Amino acid sequence: MLDVRRLALLAAVLDSGSMTAAAEQLGYSPSAVSQQLRRLEKEAGQPLLQRQARGVLPTEAGAVLAGHARHVLRRLEAAEADLAELAGLRRGTLAIGTFPTIASALMPRVVSRFRRQYPDIRLDVRSARHDELIAMLESGRVGISLLWDYAWDRVDPGQFSLTPLLDDPTVLVVADDHRLARRRSVTMAELADEDWIVRAHDHPVAEVLERSCRAAGFSPRIAFEANDYQEAQAMVSVGVGVALAPRTAVSAPRPDVRVLGLGREAPSRRVLLAHRPDRLRAPAELAMHQMLVDVAREYQTQP
Repeated sequence: MLDVRRLALLAAVLDSGSMTAAAEQLGYSPSAVSQQLRRLEKEAGQPLLQRQARGVLPTEAGAVLAGHARHVLRRLEAAEADLAELAGLRRGTLAIGTFPTIASALMPRVVSRFRRQYPDIRLDVRSARHDELIAMLESGRVGISLLWDYAWDRVDPGQFSLTPLLDDPTVLVVADDHRLARRRSVTMAELADEDWIVRAHDHPVAEVLERSCRAAGFSPRIAFEANDYQEAQAMVSVGVGVALAPRTAVSAPRPDVRVLGLGREAPSRRVLLAHRPDRLRAPAELAMHQMLVDVAREYQTQP
């Protein structure tokens, strides 16, 4: 195996015309350069230089090897430049996980801001269900991901490094002609006689509804199971029932529904930013992390 450092010495000697000049250029002594080149000749198995009174000339093998050496050195310089660009947030790809309600509420402004500041970083944003996001984090398919949890089912802090981004309160969605539509907030006790629209397939908001109603002293009467929050809003709008939803899920509500506050009447969820603690974090990931923290803070304080 040829030594790259000795190849660099060979190229430097031939480019400068002498061992003395190469030694001065590289900060070696002439004897050290001569010794390293003799080792390179032994590695190559043949003479590489013709030593003359006023310098050195390459043998045929030396000229061939010096050409390869220059090519290798150029590629190493290119690799160093690429790494410098990555470190300087000038190139690369950042894969980030998110989930639909946050993807619609926060991610557009995050992506827009990130692209303005770091136009050469390609964003790979992947929206998925909670268990899929966990799997993507574990496998490294995404470096960071937005997650959520409730008090009774927390994300394991021993599995990921977690940064709380915002508290996402539960709100009530009613039709615009509902008896409570002109209110800004209500209590769960006022909703004991309502029909309810809930998310299907054991969605966590069904657990939120069950816990909230039980705390208010009644059991919810389920009228419809929706597959997503848009479908839930549509059924609410025509009077099938009322629904609970995280605030971020109705950040852009239909014009024929109203969103009412519940205060502490219903549990809220945490929105978290997660990454694996054993990963080396790239500068682009750290920049995105801070941007998500900043945008979440802005969102939390808006009316």
